[in-house]
Amino acid sequence: MNVKRLTSALLGLPIVILILIFGNKYIVDVVFAIISAMSLHEYFNACKSKAKPVIWLGYIASALIALIHIIPLEHAMTIVSVLIPSAITILFLQVILSNMQINLKDISITFFGICYIPLFLMFVPLIYGFENGKILIWIIFITAWGTDTAAYLTGKTMGKHKFSEISPNKTIEGCIGGVIGCVILMLIYTFIVNTYFNIQMSYTYITIISIVLSIVGQFGDFAASSIKRYVGIKDFSNLIPGHGGMLDRIDSLIFIAPFAYMLLNLL
Repeated sequence: MNVKRLTSALLGLPIVILILIFGNKYIVDVVFAIISAMSLHEYFNACKSKAKPVIWLGYIASALIALIHIIPLEHAMTIVSVLIPSAITILFLQVILSNMQINLKDISITFFGICYIPLFLMFVPLIYGFENGKILIWIIFITAWGTDTAAYLTGKTMGKHKFSEISPNKTIEGCIGGVIGCVILMLIYTFIVNTYFNIQMSYTYITIISIVLSIVGQFGDFAASSIKRYVGIKDFSNLIPGHGGMLDRIDSLIFIAPFAYMLLNLL
């Protein structure tokens, strides 16, 4: 791991820990609305060589994350189900009003970005709002960053077989090592939670969750790489030295969040 990458991680991790431990759900909502807007900005900038995204609508979608816990939870899903067709209607209205200067490709890339980033990312503050959310939220971060670190180290030391041309540096050994490392870290996390926080979680169920979320997270990494390959860039930005942009840093977390929400609801 290079010095820039390690330094950025050491500086960024305490900030995340402080926000998640000492913040409340409203602060976390605002923080993730900002993270969503930054990530969407990087995505739209990356796609400008291929399309003309309807940027303002994406930013509104990101801003709505800040309102998640102001709106009663029982109405949240209803509002989301109204917003999605409304967004599609607005996008086609842009096509009509621009006299096809904005076309189907432009609004498709815009709508995909809204679903990919703000819609997926909103599940992080939703989990934080759960009972014991301040503890359960770490499932997302441990699986995302634990998988990433374990995959990186395994790939560097043992990787021989390339996984996909979409991300040439990733190996089959690294992907397997990422899952194993994630499971080990999650079992340690479960032991700590069960011992010190009196939340009895099944080790078997956590192992299953870890495997599923680790695989989903790695899929998210490949998904982001496929976007970068399509638009011809290495990183979404140079915001975080050694890591690239905000979207580069949270690409696996974005995919993990909605699946973690579903699995934790079962738990």
